[in-house]
Order: sequence, then C-alpha cells, then structure tokens
Amino acid sequence: MTDATVSAGFRAAARRRRLLVLLGQIGILVAFIGTWQIASDTGVVDPLFFGSPTGVVVRLADWFVNGTAYGSFWFQIFVTLEEAAIGFVVGVVSGVFMGILLGQVDYLSDVMNPYIKFLNAIPRIVLGSIFVMWLGLGLAAKAILAAVLVFFVVFFNAYQGVRSVDPNLVANIRILGGSRADVIRQVIIPSAMTWIVASLHVALGFSIIGAIVGEILGAQHGLGLVIKTAQNTFDSDGVFGCMFVIGMIVLGVEMLMARIEKRLLAWRKPSSAENIQDV
Repeated sequence: MTDATVSAGFRAAARRRRLLVLLGQIGILVAFIGTWQIASDTGVVDPLFFGSPTGVVVRLADWFVNGTAYGSFWFQIFVTLEEAAIGFVVGVVSGVFMGILLGQVDYLSDVMNPYIKFLNAIPRIVLGSIFVMWLGLGLAAKAILAAVLVFFVVFFNAYQGVRSVDPNLVANIRILGGSRADVIRQVIIPSAMTWIVASLHVALGFSIIGAIVGEILGAQHGLGLVIKTAQNTFDSDGVFGCMFVIGMIVLGVEMLMARIEKRLLAWRKPSSAENIQDV
C-alpha cells in the first residue's frame, strides 16, 4: 500500500467523521427545538414561563428591527462585548503576569498566598455589587468584574504551568550563562503557554458572564439589562432570545480562539486525534 493510498484513506475517514459529527449536532438541535415547540403548543409546558422557539424568533426579530426599550439591540450587544473584551484583556494580562511572578518568586508566593485564596473565596456577585457602588452604572464596573473572573482562571493556570516546568531545563540555561530573563523568556513562558492557552477558553466564558452579571446588578445598557427587563415582565421568549445571542457570540469567538491557539502552540507536537481532524 502506497503512502498516497494511506493518505487518501485518512482524508476519507476524516471527511466521514466530520459529516457524522455535523449530522449528530444538527440532529440534537432539531430534536431539542422540535420537542420544545411541540411541548409549548400542546400545553405540556406553559409558554408564559418556558417560551417557545417561534416566540423566541419573533422576539429577536422585533428587537433587531425595532430595537429595545434602551435603544438598538445591536448597541446592547456592542456594549456587552466591549465590557467583556476589556475585562478579558485586563484579566489575561494581569493573570499571566502574576502567575509567572509568583511562580518564580517563592517568597512572594508565600506572602500573597492567603490573600489570593481570600479574594478567590469572595462570591463574585458581591464584588459586582461593590464595583457598581464604587464606579456607578457605566462600563468600568462591568469590565472590572469581568477582569476579576478572568484573572483567577488565568492566574492559577499560569502559576501551575510555571511550577510544572522541568527544573533540568532551567539548570541547563543557567549553566550556559543565561540570566533570569533568559530563563523566563526561553523556558518558563513556552513551557507554561499550554496551561495559559488552555485557560483562555474558560476565561472567555467568564468575561461574558462578568459583563452580564454586572449589567443585571445595575446598568444603563447591555444584554444583561435586556435580560433583567425581560425577566421582570415575564418575557421568557426575550430571556431565551438573549441567551441564544450570547451563545452564538461565544461560539463565534471560540472558533477564532481555536485558530489563535493553533498559532500560539504551533511548536507543540499535535496529538493523533488532531492529526486526523486536520487531514
């Protein structure tokens, strides 16, 4: 059997797998929406509390065309994304910096350890309320809440990634005359990058959650405010509609994140599953 035949076999298997995965995903979606619609139409569930797929579509269409009570629906989406993006960037940068710093400096790690644990134990909704009281209903309170949620996810992964570095690699760099900066740049960061990048997927969701929770606690614009208003008026279609929009946004950004991850970890040897998927 030639290499070309083997390669063609792998490509055919990969295509079949992608098709089966797509069919499975579509099947689950159709079954869920169909069951929901039938249950709503037949009275198995009360549409007032559970909504219906057609009601969600009608509500979203109305919002996209006519806007919400707080202005354009597109603007509400933009506000939430802006808060989440700022929180994501601030949380990732500060989390990576503190994770590498405390992972490298044992004394500083011992000093800061109880404070990190104390802050991490505080319920985020309490922090959100404090930020709203301090900073008002604008962007800053939501962005900081999102940054706090992202920080702890990234920090613990970066810290663990630094602690997991092979000490023999560090010793080799030192023997060759490398400075602490050389060790961090050539060993620590590349070795911890897998941990850090893995945390970004979770951090992305937390940035959206932070922005939404902050808006629910108090805001002038944003999807969280739209959700809160829909909840207060028993508009379940509106709540599910916002959930659908948020989910689609996260899926889109996740696809972009996956591409960025491949570039950042291009040096890593791919697993056999990744090889099959990429064929």
